[in-house]
Amino acid sequence: MKGRKLNNIFLILFSVCVLLPFLIILIWSFADNWKYPLLLPEEFSSRGIKEVWNKQTLGITLSSILLSSIVGLISTIIGGLTARAIVFYDFKLKKLVRFLNLLPLMIPATAFAMGMHVIFIRMGISDTVTGVIIAQLICGLPYSVNIMTDVTTGAGNRLEEQARSLGASAFQAFFSTSFYAMMPGFLTSFCMAFIISFGQYFVTLIFGGGAVKTLSMVMVPVINSGDRTLSASYSLMFLFSTLAVFIGANTVIKKIKTFKLYG
Repeated sequence: MKGRKLNNIFLILFSVCVLLPFLIILIWSFADNWKYPLLLPEEFSSRGIKEVWNKQTLGITLSSILLSSIVGLISTIIGGLTARAIVFYDFKLKKLVRFLNLLPLMIPATAFAMGMHVIFIRMGISDTVTGVIIAQLICGLPYSVNIMTDVTTGAGNRLEEQARSLGASAFQAFFSTSFYAMMPGFLTSFCMAFIISFGQYFVTLIFGGGAVKTLSMVMVPVINSGDRTLSASYSLMFLFSTLAVFIGANTVIKKIKTFKLYG
């Protein structure tokens, strides 16, 4: 009984910590004048919604979602393959590979971006969508590899080995056994890589050169300008976009599982 009450208290505190900031952002997006110590704004206005929620911003948001989804998908695929190599195979310099995977997390983004940007210019992929995707992949891959390594270790390969002994190919064995068991890991890896890509400003600015516009590229300068109404409206756009993608990805995962069970 005490344990249940304690859980309820923590649930209420968690809900307040999540919903209260969202409520403040929602009020600020409609506020025109809100000074301390007033509990509510003195004046309300639709300026923030009109200036942010328009066709141009929605177009940039949709292109940002597409770009970040590509980054999340590629990062999850590469992370999954790398994890299988690390978990199931022994090769030289294995420990070095795991260490090198963490380097993007250790090196400051400024140093990494300035150095890589020179290479991208020489390769002719600077100021392009391809260059931005590759740069963001470098930022997101360490998370995907670490997530997928833990998931792959937990799933193991015993079911795959049994399937192989019954005549299945390596491809068939993986997609008929481990693939469905690792679905939650795929979802986590995709969402992590997506949100890292979707929120990137500096890396996108350097490698995109202003030619590649994303929601964060438009949002961050507005936030730095100090306009809280517009900042709140952009924050709502960012929040709803990521929430929609996460819900959509979770729905796809559930449908794939349902197809496996009843298909």
